[in-house]
Formats: sequence, C-alpha cells, structure tokens
Amino acid sequence: MRVADEAGARVAESARALVGVRFRAQGRDPALGLDCVGVAVAALHGAGVEAAVRRDYALRSARWDARDVPAGLTRCDGDAPGDVLLLRVDPTQLHVAVRTADGIVHADMGLRRVVERPGVPDWPIVAAWRVAERDRRG
Repeated sequence: MRVADEAGARVAESARALVGVRFRAQGRDPALGLDCVGVAVAALHGAGVEAAVRRDYALRSARWDARDVPAGLTRCDGDAPGDVLLLRVDPTQLHVAVRTADGIVHADMGLRRVVERPGVPDWPIVAAWRVAERDRRG
C-alpha cells in the first residue's frame, strides 16, 4: 500500500469512528457535536493530520470557493477512501463529506447525527482534497 493510500485509509477509519456523533451546527468537538465541516476536520485530526479549514464558510449560500484548498491537503479527484469531498446538495447549498471504501461519512442534519451513507454520493462533487504527502504524520 502506498503512503498516500495509508493516510487516506486512516482518515476514512477515523471518519467511520465518528458515526453516531450528534449533529451540531458549526460543531468542531465530537463530544459536543459536529457539522459536516467538523466531521472532516475531526476525521483528519483523528488520523494525525493537521489540516486547517477556513472559518468564514457559508455552505448554505454556496460561498465556499472550490479553489480554496484546506491547509494540509491537496486537490484530487475524490475517488479514494479518506478524500474530503465538497458536494453540491442544491444550487444554493454545499456539503462536506469524507469518502470511505463503502460510501461517504457526513453529518446528516435531518437525522441529527453523523452517518455513513453507502454507495456513490447522491450529489455532484464540486471539489475534493486528500492528505498532502508533506503534511502527513506517522
């Protein structure tokens, strides 16, 4: 397994460990609740990746610029476990999820918790990122 694949597997495993955590808007602490961005950040941190995400995002107005690359990550096609996906839920709303071998892990606001959804995401991928080689740890 390549180093990048191993890092992605750790991110996906860390995301799956968050399944069941309650939903909380702007949530960044799994003990208190997570939103979709919080799931990605917590999964990355749980895998030992220091990745920073801008705090001025507004997913509901689709103002997250897909050209922005979170620190510690690099652009990719979004097809490997551990990839962080920026998805277009509708014309005015974006959503963030973590790819797993079986589907995606994301914060489901309707179900009020983090879930794993099997299969291909229902929404188009706007942008995707994965752990950058230089920023991975052990």
